[in-house]
Amino acid sequence: QVQLVESGGGLVQPGGSLRLSCAASGSIFSIYDMGWYRQAPGKQRELVAGINRGGITHYADSVKGRFTISRDNAKNTVYLQMNTLKPEDTAVYYCNAEVGTIATRRNYWGQGTQVTVSS
Repeated sequence: QVQLVESGGGLVQPGGSLRLSCAASGSIFSIYDMGWYRQAPGKQRELVAGINRGGITHYADSVKGRFTISRDNAKNTVYLQMNTLKPEDTAVYYCNAEVGTIATRRNYWGQGTQVTVSS
């Protein structure tokens, strides 16, 4: 069994910063792609940023230059540093990881963490 546990969400004023973390645990053989998605009320879930095992990253146009994704392979953890936050960044943020175990290789999701940007 594999679990992804997110932390770091909260309420922040426009222009502020937050750092999200997502730690994977369980019977993990290897973790491949990792990423952050978000879903605002009434909208579809969208990809915010992704990173592969080698550290190559990609971002949604709406967050380029403001958000930075990184990972620590030794800790099975992915991070999302969010700077210059805007009200439109308000959403539930979900961690996703492609995880290989002895038996399978599949995607897992975290439970989500709320990020609210408001004055």
